[in-house]
Amino acid sequence: MAWWQWGDPTASRLVVCVHGLSRQGRDFDVVARALLQRAADTGQPLRVVCPDVVGRGESDWLKDPMGYQFVTYVGDMLAMLSQLHRSAPLDTLDWVGTSMGGIIGLSLAGMPKLPLPVPIRRLILNDVGPAIEWAALERIGQYLGRSGTFATIEQAAEAMRAVSTSFGPHTDEQWLALSRPMLKALPEGGFRLHYDPAIAVPFAHVTQEASVQGEAALWQIYDQITAETLVLRGADSDLLSVATSQAMQKRGPQARVVEFAGVGHAPTLVALDQVLTVLDFLLPASTDTPQPS
Repeated sequence: MAWWQWGDPTASRLVVCVHGLSRQGRDFDVVARALLQRAADTGQPLRVVCPDVVGRGESDWLKDPMGYQFVTYVGDMLAMLSQLHRSAPLDTLDWVGTSMGGIIGLSLAGMPKLPLPVPIRRLILNDVGPAIEWAALERIGQYLGRSGTFATIEQAAEAMRAVSTSFGPHTDEQWLALSRPMLKALPEGGFRLHYDPAIAVPFAHVTQEASVQGEAALWQIYDQITAETLVLRGADSDLLSVATSQAMQKRGPQARVVEFAGVGHAPTLVALDQVLTVLDFLLPASTDTPQPS
């Protein structure tokens, strides 16, 4: 499993940012840079690690596609955190997880017997919770693993934009920046998406009944979370319902919820208001800083 590392590789304070189902770790370039700038401004050494979950980005593909499931992803993250802890001991661990990455973080934070090097202190769940709306899973299943090839980066970006309108408004420059790491050049020319199309195999096996059973298990895990928790929700999200986000405010860690207007599933954490929400939660500006009179 590959990961992208930003900042001070010896810093004891670590923020891990994990992407959604068909995305990759470069989704967090804007957030990572902003976190490092905020850390520098407040004198806090920081490293930010953004993994490519197995089967995505620069990570290897699995021989058995049925391995593309959360038990694998959680195990891989534990192995990564252990390696990072050996290279430079950790004393603070925060987690930012978009969609699938949020479920991985929820699992790590809410299962106390897992061998984390340090507990997760602050947890951001980006447009995801224990209950996932079935209609959203059906929508995702319509395009997952069916991308084909593209003649140019611009053509690929437009194709991805067409199935990602729920991400909310982006400038052409922002969208190209999000799209370039999603592509792999082909030897014969052109491009394909970065991920193993076989990640769609276990996804296609999920039934509505199994989804309901998984939801019950995830609520039990969520109720055990002790990390300070922030839920980000696209106000038009079809995956994280208002009812679920409200329940997350009342149960378990009693998460704080912030909604972004004009956005569905999921906020890309590129827009300034989204980035500042992440920064203020993970690295709040010191109240001890003298203010000009």
